[in-house]
Amino acid sequence: MHATRRAILAGMAGALALPADASAATRAEILATMKRATRFMTDKAAVHGGYVWSYLPDFSRRWGELEASASQVWVQPPGTGTVGHLFLDAYHATGDEAYYAAATQAAECLMAGQLPTGGWNYLIDFGGEAAKAEWYATIGANAWRMEEFQHDWGNATFDDAGSSEAMQFLLRMYLDKRDPKFKPALDRALDFVLKSQYPNGGWPQRWPAGRPFTAHGADYTGYITFNDDVAGENIKFLVMVAQTLGDPRVGPAIARAMDVFLITQQPAPQAGWGLQHRVDDLTPAAARSYEPRALTTHTTAANAAQLMNFYELTGDPKYLARVPEALDWLSKVALPTPRPDGRTHPTFLEIGTDRPLYVHRRGSNVVNGEYYVDDNPEKTLAHYSSFRLVKLDALRARYAALKTTPLDKEASPLTHRGPLPRFFANQDFETSDLNGGGTLAPSPASPEAAAKLVAELNAQGYWPTPLLAGSNRYSGPGSKTPTPGDYSQTHVGDATDTSPYPTDRQVMGVSTSAFIKNMGVLISVVDAG
Repeated sequence: MHATRRAILAGMAGALALPADASAATRAEILATMKRATRFMTDKAAVHGGYVWSYLPDFSRRWGELEASASQVWVQPPGTGTVGHLFLDAYHATGDEAYYAAATQAAECLMAGQLPTGGWNYLIDFGGEAAKAEWYATIGANAWRMEEFQHDWGNATFDDAGSSEAMQFLLRMYLDKRDPKFKPALDRALDFVLKSQYPNGGWPQRWPAGRPFTAHGADYTGYITFNDDVAGENIKFLVMVAQTLGDPRVGPAIARAMDVFLITQQPAPQAGWGLQHRVDDLTPAAARSYEPRALTTHTTAANAAQLMNFYELTGDPKYLARVPEALDWLSKVALPTPRPDGRTHPTFLEIGTDRPLYVHRRGSNVVNGEYYVDDNPEKTLAHYSSFRLVKLDALRARYAALKTTPLDKEASPLTHRGPLPRFFANQDFETSDLNGGGTLAPSPASPEAAAKLVAELNAQGYWPTPLLAGSNRYSGPGSKTPTPGDYSQTHVGDATDTSPYPTDRQVMGVSTSAFIKNMGVLISVVDAG
């Protein structure tokens, strides 16, 4: 996930500063375009008020991170919670109750799909348990590279900010009008975060312990998880609660959560972190079969940045104390020269040796395929890079600036109550949505950009968007014998692999990411006017 999304104070920024002149398109035209685009999503795309990531124009096929059934909606961003945030943003910009009603529908969808423990799975299936089981046994089970979907764990996940975004959205909905119908689900969500936290401050990827699944090795979902910023998103939610509801339980939980970054940092000279860590001895652990037990450079960079965030949040110098050790280790393990794409570091480094570990695969599908690790940097995975871009100079500059700027602990945002920002959806963060370009980075907002979007909305009420990815329809389980061909650097294997993949046979369709980005531009222009 992108660092700007994951910074603790990311949600505390104000609206974009824009020119007030919207003469390139009248305010009435912009508002009418927003209303038509919203009606299309609520009346045509929504299922029980929820959304997936992309659709064919006739809705004959639809996708979240995998192909979805007609009864499913996606919780994982950019799904139902993201769209709900967008509708609430539109309400704040326009005062139009229709947007609040649309946001309410999204919230009610999430409340209907909330698990008894208070969290959410990646998706909600309104077809019932039998429909969900069939989906997992067919599309999920045959997605070779999508190991997290090959099994229904039967519990909630913090992965990819799905649960975190849902609870942040419910908090906003409750705070907006103090409507009591949102409070029970919000309370369950907060209890879920607090109860799932380990005494040492970390969170597992999934909770509570689910149905065992060891097809690819040990069950990794109970480890302390940093991957995809599980801890950072939960801290963000708790900070939002602290600043708005003042629940006395969240302060100690935030402190423990920040401190787990300190206790899991490994000793010098390998003063980094892994994607996840064991609960007992706090050492890095393996996860999916293409995520070996190792120190990881992008996680180390992200965690060092989080420690600097924590210093800004608390003014406590303990969070800066070992940042230089992490940065020194990142400097030591950098590639001799950046790769042609600018990436500077191997992803995985062997514990004890700093030897780069490169991940490959062989076979053609989930039945006969396997991932493996060696010393060869050639022909590594396309869907999970063995190399990362680490902006080490920027991290060092930020650390140096913080060291020369002592902060007042008494001025910590944790000790001050206040409202949340008016806008949330139009933030810069990475997603797994290939059809959305893998990002929700805000598009430049200007009157000219708004006029272009007014002109491009089609007669049906959506912005036609090239669908950059597709997937094979489920056609049965894969063969034990590999299909001829080289699938070592593809996103998809043979015809039985249901994993999504970039395609050069693009079709025009409906993109939820495009809807969010485009509406964000229009909201910004309306608000600035």
